[in-house]
Amino acid sequence: MEPSIAAQDKYDVQQNFRRFVKFDDNYRDHFERLKEAKASRVWIAGVIALLFAFASEFYLGAAAALLVLYFYRIGMAWQASFKADESREEVIRWFHSKGFKLEGQILYRSEDSALENPIDPFNDVNYS
Repeated sequence: MEPSIAAQDKYDVQQNFRRFVKFDDNYRDHFERLKEAKASRVWIAGVIALLFAFASEFYLGAAAALLVLYFYRIGMAWQASFKADESREEVIRWFHSKGFKLEGQILYRSEDSALENPIDPFNDVNYS
């Protein structure tokens, strides 16, 4: 198989692939944290405290604190996930501009619609 990447692009391809792997792992971590924050059951305690809020201002404050904590955790996890996704998308757009596409963490030429020939960006045989 003939080389498919220009030699002058070797450094950029390798660096951007490393960046993509880092950003993709970071995105997956933040997305897992977002799922954990959404799965938290703190809001249930907040609703129960809200039921007792009719009898006491303390329970109203406790309910508000628990509900704010729940939504704060979701908001912060969503923000971190969004930032990581934006960084990842930036690198994906760079690869698309160079004629490559990424499936997971595997690099392919854009013309390879069947995804039969993965490209190893760290193998010198792939550069002309």
